[in-house]
Amino acid sequence: MNNKNRKTYDAIFAKPISCTILWTEVVTLVLALGGDVIQGDGSKVRFDLNGVSLNLHSPHPQKELKRYQVKAVRDFLNNAGVEP
Repeated sequence: MNNKNRKTYDAIFAKPISCTILWTEVVTLVLALGGDVIQGDGSKVRFDLNGVSLNLHSPHPQKELKRYQVKAVRDFLNNAGVEP
């Protein structure tokens, strides 16, 4: 994990929940952790990491994740066993 990925990781776990995390940064983080990002129909995206999956819709037209999406990614990373 490089410094940019570390900053994204820290932002995901920051309190209060940040609304400035870019979708592309989350995709890059999951890939850097060895996960898979699978594009489905339309805006559907599935993240797979360590046997755990998360299905989300990519945000549009904005580029930032909504609070509930950040919380879902946070829970996904915790369940996948990712530690700081």
